[in-house]
Amino acid sequence: MIKLINVTKYYRIKDHKHYILKDVSFTFPKGKSVGIFGSNGAGKSTFLRMLGGLEYPNSGKIVSTSSISWPVGLSAGFQGSLTARQNIKFVCQIHNKNRVETKQIIDFVSDFAEIGKFFDMPIKTYSSGMKGKINFGLSMAFDFDYFLIDEVTGVGDPSFKAKSKKLFDKKKEESNIIMVSHSMTEMKKNVDIGVVLKDGQINIYENIDEAIEVYKS
Repeated sequence: MIKLINVTKYYRIKDHKHYILKDVSFTFPKGKSVGIFGSNGAGKSTFLRMLGGLEYPNSGKIVSTSSISWPVGLSAGFQGSLTARQNIKFVCQIHNKNRVETKQIIDFVSDFAEIGKFFDMPIKTYSSGMKGKINFGLSMAFDFDYFLIDEVTGVGDPSFKAKSKKLFDKKKEESNIIMVSHSMTEMKKNVDIGVVLKDGQINIYENIDEAIEVYKS
């Protein structure tokens, strides 16, 4: 269960408040994968970061009895001066993984990401594609009730993309996703229902095609 209770989120732009959410109460339907729609600037990525605990509301609260991933597709959570190995160890500590589990996760991500010696070099030396590989691999190494997906695009050569898709499809069989994407094809393929962000409010549509039509209008 993920529930928003009177949540308000805004950014102050000079003397103006730009609202992402304005006194919104909403409960995500159980057992459904959700697509988040909205125009540029509506706050889709901010909303995902709030669900993942990377940002907080100005007022109200978000409560959950479900485990939620960090937003897959964002690398903002990495400490640039640390290596991938060190960043992964830190994440494992936060999630209370023991030494054996931590080693298994490190080995998995190292093998999956295929970045060679860069795995033990500072993240700040990585290309965006390399960061994306580490982020995606680390996310897939955990079992979450919900995976937050922010504009994930394939990185690497065709064989790496195919490997990533296979792993992602397997996770979808066991978990739900909350997804932001400008690709309507990806939305239709991956989510069950749609949520449209507009003017600081949330509207839910059980029919994904209806959500897309409202979003486009």
